[in-house]
Amino acid sequence: MIGFGYFFWLMLRITLEYIPLKANVSFLMIKQTEVIERPEYLAFFYTHVYTSIFVLLSGFFAIIRKNWGLANFHRNTGKIYILLILLFSAPSGIYMGFFANGGTFSKISFILLGSFWWFSTFKAYQLAKHKKFYEHKQWMWRSFALTLSAITLRLWKVIIVYLFHPNPMDVYEIISWMGWVPNILLVEYLNTKKYL
Repeated sequence: MIGFGYFFWLMLRITLEYIPLKANVSFLMIKQTEVIERPEYLAFFYTHVYTSIFVLLSGFFAIIRKNWGLANFHRNTGKIYILLILLFSAPSGIYMGFFANGGTFSKISFILLGSFWWFSTFKAYQLAKHKKFYEHKQWMWRSFALTLSAITLRLWKVIIVYLFHPNPMDVYEIISWMGWVPNILLVEYLNTKKYL
């Protein structure tokens, strides 16, 4: 919980950089082509940024509270988590993937990430609806592993830049995959071993 709290605080600080809504702050400084040429880009960007922080928090509490035996809290936070991903966070992330830095390789990764994120969350929702709770839990872990890519992507960026000092666009190509592929492989391993 302490580890998650620390990284959540870092993510919250990044989110707060975009309040109030501006078109020329932080990450948007290197996305001015999209901001200027595509009027819808900012709407998708801010939808993604503002909802994803709540996805991270609700997903964490849905998992933790389930383990503590608070079923109603788990259900309610899970509903928030699923609703935000399916309607807002994943679709806006997929859209942004088409304009990702780092070229085609990065774009493919972010589009796949957003698509798998949406699908795994939808699958978890369907399974819960049909009261297949064991499978629901496995798919929710997959979904949350992809949610955590917001954190792991930034961790890998710090590590890679510190150790290797690559070209900034090369960093995007690497972290676009490192941010989520190891997460999902770890969850698949833990699911196979029945640790989750």
